[in-house]
Amino acid sequence: MANPIRVDIVSDVVCPWCIVGYSQLKRASEETGIPLEIQWHPFELNPQMPSEGQNLREHIMEKYGSSAADSQAARDRLTDLGADLGFTFAFTDDMRMVNTFRAHQLIHWADEHGKGHAAKQALFTAYFTERRDLNDPEVLADVAESLGLSREEALKMLESETLAQTVRQVEQFWLQQGISGVPAMVFERQNLVTGAQGEANYANILRHLAEAPAA
Repeated sequence: MANPIRVDIVSDVVCPWCIVGYSQLKRASEETGIPLEIQWHPFELNPQMPSEGQNLREHIMEKYGSSAADSQAARDRLTDLGADLGFTFAFTDDMRMVNTFRAHQLIHWADEHGKGHAAKQALFTAYFTERRDLNDPEVLADVAESLGLSREEALKMLESETLAQTVRQVEQFWLQQGISGVPAMVFERQNLVTGAQGEANYANILRHLAEAPAA
């Protein structure tokens, strides 16, 4: 079996293209038989988002200058892409964009318990499929519990913000590397690929790296 390809993925859990890109990468890995070693890193699309959040469509139109029709077309496209990849986007008119700093703290904490990847996937589902508020500590504690982690310890960590500074430092590191949009994937710690590239492109990248001579 080929050695795993290391992929550092900088992303946010409210970024639809992040779960699309990862799902395409995962499928490319399965099709090529080239295993992956995934490490997730935090990025906040909206670090200034207030605790009450904002209507998602209103937020997208305001941030990107798109129309309601543009927004709906993007949702339809994402829904179809997700269905093809086995992920359910369940957009609604009252869906809200939320602050994700607490969610990133939960992922970091879960990663310390060997469940970081599972936490990331569970949070994508909680937001896009179940439309849950990822800024709500109770929701995040539910996610932790679903992964077999301590709900009580998760709440305590979120309340005390013991990992807040650590997560801020990691976010700052990636910003200093020039990451300004997500998903941003760094293959083998040196090859940066941004955006959701599609299964074929990811498969080509994996094959190229797998065939490259060892340094």
